[in-house]
Amino acid sequence: MTERPPNDPYPSGMLHLWNTISWVLLGLLPTAVAVLDAQEAKKYWSLGLLVLIALCYAIVLALPRNPVLRPNMFLILLSLVMGGISYLLGGAAAFYVVSLPHFWIFVRGPRPSIVLSGLGAATTVFGGTLRQGWSPQFLTGNNVFTVVAYAAGVALGLWLHRFIAQHNARTEQLAAELDNAQRELAEAHQRQGAAAERERIAREIHDTLAQGFASIIVLAEAARSAIAADAEKCDQQLLSIAQTARENFAEARVLVGSAPQSGVAAGSVATTLRRTVDRFAQDTGLTVTTELADVDCDQTTRIALLRCTQESLANVRKHAAATTVGVVLTRHPHGVELEITDDGRGFVVDEANGFGLVGMRKRLAELDGDLAVTSSVGDGTRVLAMIPTNSQD
Repeated sequence: MTERPPNDPYPSGMLHLWNTISWVLLGLLPTAVAVLDAQEAKKYWSLGLLVLIALCYAIVLALPRNPVLRPNMFLILLSLVMGGISYLLGGAAAFYVVSLPHFWIFVRGPRPSIVLSGLGAATTVFGGTLRQGWSPQFLTGNNVFTVVAYAAGVALGLWLHRFIAQHNARTEQLAAELDNAQRELAEAHQRQGAAAERERIAREIHDTLAQGFASIIVLAEAARSAIAADAEKCDQQLLSIAQTARENFAEARVLVGSAPQSGVAAGSVATTLRRTVDRFAQDTGLTVTTELADVDCDQTTRIALLRCTQESLANVRKHAAATTVGVVLTRHPHGVELEITDDGRGFVVDEANGFGLVGMRKRLAELDGDLAVTSSVGDGTRVLAMIPTNSQD
């Protein structure tokens, strides 16, 4: 059977309070009242024994780990006092019955409880029998009541111990299941965090390094083709390659954590987008029209608008075969809108599930924004990114 832990020698709190109240009101006081009718010598001896056991009880209750009066010693002393009271008064069955909970509260395990409560029953019976002497009337009501109380106390105590053991086992099982659930939840959160971080890094690489390397490849091929025919254009393309490589290097430093996290030069969002659009027009030779309002927004929103612009222009360069591109940035009462259009070959939106569009949608969703893509084969493409006002400063 499960025993109470060593650091908790017996229950405390409300159980001790109710046990103390019951023992005093139903055990000590009635016995003390009964003593008042006894002869002088028996009265003083009985009151002395009651005061002694009451003081011992208070000491054990207040100082359960004191080195002198341990709980087991108190129960032995209680048994002797019950025997003395039984001898002096001719019986102490009621006092024994009220004191029975002590034998199950102050010790660990059912075996010492059974032994010590049996000792209390034996001294109670022996004290009463010793007073009246041996006679055929040994089975008096006092003795029978004491023996029956002992048997009932043992049965009830064993049942309570079994119930408590089952309760403790269930509690330990629930605690173990809770620990496992918490550990699995923590591991799931860790995996989710790792997956989210991998997705973020993949999106940043796609929106920065991958696009930069693609630009370098295109510019390098164009420069090699023009190296003999148009040296000035070749030189310009080589400068663009060098500039793109430097930007990629800066973005790589951001990704590995050796540079400020934004990786975007300071300035208004209009200035940032105009710089990107001008580079695109210079590298591709396409006609680009812009309407960029001077919109105030925080750094996170500015980066999101820049990445959407870079991704859209990269898609125009790789897929659209367009001649004209338009970039419009406006501020509305409900938020900021970025519109990018081209007159290229277009595509079927429902069949497009590339990483770039998915990444743009997720980036905008983090700011409670939205991305709308409108296109059809032969009619160009319109990309509209919206970020609500409540995401702004």
